[in-house]
Amino acid sequence: MLLLLLTCIPALAAPTQASAQSITDRRIEWPSGEQWRRVVLLEDYNTRVVIFGVAVLGVAAGLVGSFTLLRKRALLGDALSHASLPGIAAAFMFAGVMGMDGKSLPILLFGATVSGLLGVGLVLVIQRQTRLKEDAGLGIALSVFFGAGMALLGVVQQMDTGHAAGLESFIYGKTASMNANDARLIAAASCVAILGCLLLFKEFKLLCFDENFAGSRGMPVLLLDLTLMALVVLVTIVGLQAVGLILMVALMVIPAAAGRFWSERMWTVAGLAALLGGIGGIIGAASSALFPRLPSGAMIVLTCTALFLFSMMFGTARGVLVRLLRRRRLNRRVRKQHLLRGLYELLESKPANKQAKRNMAVPIEELLSIRSWSSTQLRRTIAQAESDQYLVQRDGTVRLTQAGYAEAARLTRQHRLWELYLISYAEVAPGRVDRDADDIEHVLEPELVDELEALLDQEPLRIPVPASPHGVIHEASDSQGQHP
Repeated sequence: MLLLLLTCIPALAAPTQASAQSITDRRIEWPSGEQWRRVVLLEDYNTRVVIFGVAVLGVAAGLVGSFTLLRKRALLGDALSHASLPGIAAAFMFAGVMGMDGKSLPILLFGATVSGLLGVGLVLVIQRQTRLKEDAGLGIALSVFFGAGMALLGVVQQMDTGHAAGLESFIYGKTASMNANDARLIAAASCVAILGCLLLFKEFKLLCFDENFAGSRGMPVLLLDLTLMALVVLVTIVGLQAVGLILMVALMVIPAAAGRFWSERMWTVAGLAALLGGIGGIIGAASSALFPRLPSGAMIVLTCTALFLFSMMFGTARGVLVRLLRRRRLNRRVRKQHLLRGLYELLESKPANKQAKRNMAVPIEELLSIRSWSSTQLRRTIAQAESDQYLVQRDGTVRLTQAGYAEAARLTRQHRLWELYLISYAEVAPGRVDRDADDIEHVLEPELVDELEALLDQEPLRIPVPASPHGVIHEASDSQGQHP
């Protein structure tokens, strides 16, 4: 969208008489205020019809696409749409031979449906009767049927009963040519698909997440699978006129993929996919109305792509920024836990009684030797722990507070419990168990710690912190092959 708008900027300075120039002039002009008003207020009848048709189609495609995406069949719509091309050409030829209108939309869509179902059937046969993976079956069906379609279109061009002019719109889409009957057909088919998804939502959800469990609960898995495919066929075929067979897959996949960035709940993902599909259809169709020389199908797909990129960056469940923030918080927490455990182990090695150890100050320079962290990183971690009131920093030394000492003891105990488990049950050598425990100890839940205590027969009240099975190892000295 941004590139297209940037392309349009030079046309701002173009003279207003450009619209009156030759039809071979392909320059894209920035719309006038009057054009903006007519599109935004839906004053033109054709604009209302097109936007209504693609909006309903976008909602249905997004909803059905959310199930196919979770079913790991995102490319099924792609194979299906390509498989419909020979059916369109064959229907045109058959109608011409029978003396009917070969460009009748119901006839062409019927041919596309039959051909598309054959394509889906070929994918299932390849998947079930051979050892090829499903993606190989999708690729074979897609290429074979699309090649056959292009060959049949070449034959249609040579027929005396007519020519193939207009059939190319099924390849790239021709939204602007949509009339009221086409919009009603799309709306009816989309409503059937939406209603089917809502009525079978629970069954489809179970089919997508655990097919075997659905079968064990007595659900007709094969019938549900065929029903879902039938809905995909329905939405794909009626969408050919709007965005074309090449771009139809994008309308089914992109909104569903965008919805996954916002939530982990199926209802929310499906609702967002439907919403984003509808918004993409509306904005794309309106953009095409404002810039008539730009293809409608491409504008719809580019709008959906822009929504996808926004969701990918700012999605609250799986967005890039959210994941970066989570990783940053996790790294800060891990560094703080390493600092507290390192302090506890340093105090543990001092020749003093327990009360004296609690009040003992440790030089910051001495902390640098226990892990391979930089001075800046260590001071930043100390400042973080100090803000959490786990330690007090003064004159180049740090001292654990009562809360910090308790937390450090808890972390050390948790670390050593996991080390003992790895040594006892995973047969990890004591010399390397410290690093293995480091990888998992930061995400141990209290329930898992209780299980570790039960397995190791530890009594937390009697032995708050078990002794280290390998002695206290400082990472910096360990990296040089030295052990204290």
